[in-house]
Amino acid sequence: QVQLVESGGGLVQAGGSLRLSCAPPGRTFSSYDMGWFRQAPGKEREFVAAIWWNGASTYYADSVKDRFTISRGNAKNTVSLQMNSLKPEDTAVYYCAAGRLFGNSGSYSHVSSYSYWGQGTQVTVSS
Repeated sequence: QVQLVESGGGLVQAGGSLRLSCAPPGRTFSSYDMGWFRQAPGKEREFVAAIWWNGASTYYADSVKDRFTISRGNAKNTVSLQMNSLKPEDTAVYYCAAGRLFGNSGSYSHVSSYSYWGQGTQVTVSS
């Protein structure tokens, strides 16, 4: 069954912005840590950003730091990824994920640390 649903992907020119959002259709994830990953054709799924369940801490891949911002809604059951200054190398399918990481900061970038996933939304950045 559907666990998480991403939205907001699309086609944008380099230097532009997009805002992705993620929400669970049938359950509450307000007590879960949340993350964003992306996967380009022929490559492994890679970490983009993560946020604690309470929004107290955030983590970013070096490739997106200072350009992307992860945040949670007031109800803590949604998560967004604001992407600014987009580059062609940001082109990928972006996935939302949820997990209980128990404050282990070293696990936030690992795909295996997350238990629930969305189906992905395509982001394409043209030059």
